[in-house]
Amino acid sequence: MRKEKDLLGVFEIPEEALYGIHSARAVKNFPPNQPFPIEWYRSMGLVKLSCYETYAGFIKAANNRYPAAVFNFPQISYAVLDAMQKAAKEISEGQHYHHFIVPAISGGAGTSINMNVNEIIANLALIHSGCKPGQYDYIDPIEHANIFQSTNDVVPTALRVAIMFLLSDLESKINDLRAETERLERENRNILRIGYTQMQEAVPTSFGKMFGAWSEAFSRDWWRISKCFERIKVVNLGGSAIGTAVAVPRYFVVEVVRNLQKLTGLPLTRSENLTDTTSNLDVLVEVHAVLKAFAVNLEKFVSDIRLLSSDVIGSPFFSIPARQAGSSIMPGKVNPVITEYVISCAHQVYSNDQLITNLCAQGCLELNAYLPVIGHSLIASLKLLIGMSNSLTDNLLKGIEVSSKESYDKLIRSPSISTVLLPYIGYHKAGELASLMKSKKYTIFDANEEFAFIDSKKLRELLQPSNLLKLGYNLSDIIDQTEL
Repeated sequence: MRKEKDLLGVFEIPEEALYGIHSARAVKNFPPNQPFPIEWYRSMGLVKLSCYETYAGFIKAANNRYPAAVFNFPQISYAVLDAMQKAAKEISEGQHYHHFIVPAISGGAGTSINMNVNEIIANLALIHSGCKPGQYDYIDPIEHANIFQSTNDVVPTALRVAIMFLLSDLESKINDLRAETERLERENRNILRIGYTQMQEAVPTSFGKMFGAWSEAFSRDWWRISKCFERIKVVNLGGSAIGTAVAVPRYFVVEVVRNLQKLTGLPLTRSENLTDTTSNLDVLVEVHAVLKAFAVNLEKFVSDIRLLSSDVIGSPFFSIPARQAGSSIMPGKVNPVITEYVISCAHQVYSNDQLITNLCAQGCLELNAYLPVIGHSLIASLKLLIGMSNSLTDNLLKGIEVSSKESYDKLIRSPSISTVLLPYIGYHKAGELASLMKSKKYTIFDANEEFAFIDSKKLRELLQPSNLLKLGYNLSDIIDQTEL
């Protein structure tokens, strides 16, 4: 064990641990709950690396302009800087994640997050320099690893970087969903089915229209999520503690986000009002609201699928793929597990939305102390939505099967089909047809044989997909052309 010291006293740390006293105290204060998101951890590495590259540029520019000057602030040697850059790059690749011991939910506005990363960087840099972890006289977690930084600009900036990467992934998954629903729309364009309102048979429609409606909803989701980048790209890096850039060189403030842009390939931009971006998190509420809207569409989508394919509705014309055995006691039972998984995830997203809304409102004056759990919840929702979309595409949509014959047979036996005849025979006669169909279990053709309300050839023509699926009717459709 090695001993580390801070303003509160001495703490024993495992000899080879890359974390230090600040992280160890945090774990005692915030018992392990949920793992800190690795995406945020990796983004912290990218942000730290951009800070070190900017520091190197600043020192070079300062020495070129004032070659004889003696600067009072701590100067980091190029050897130490190089070792820290190497360490930060390793973190950005997800290495040494097991040394990040601070849990997802913590107090302190993210100070523990920042210090855990600072300690890993310092100790890694020490190892790369031929020293042992904990020899902070040479490379210090605060004096060196945290140079010109604050928790309050580094941690939220890293969160936004992580969110942007995940948003990009989510965009791709939504496009996959759209592609599958568009395929189903094309393939089932003219396959007729009964449309339902309030779980009751209503009027004829098609599976193509149903899939097309879902595809349109996912297109809106894609558009809304693509707009999130405009909001989330604005960062407060360089703003220091409360956005005033106190104790930070102006050179650093101007250049650090540019360097982060180059490192990430993301369209990041420095906020024009660093104080606002530091203290107000309404952008995170807005972005998560968009994610919630997508979760709502996904739940509606799979709820429809679950109902159509259920034994309750007794649908032989719409089936979903069997993914796994459904019971340990009922032989042959297969459950709609993908739809249930998506609904479960959607409600977790709704819960996250409420938490994010409430805690973003809890920001106090220049800072919000609840950023760790806010960020964790937002990342969790993004990962849930990515997983939901992926599973839906691969495990459900690609295996949906529709039978046109069974669907059409059900349609012509449904009293709701009589609605098609309103322009030709009126409401009351159509009602008589519907009543007879219901009482005698007739098809609409059988019922019309008894009443002869409309020519049988005309009736079959009216019940073709080309007529049922067109948008409304023209007067020429209902005028008896033989009388003109």
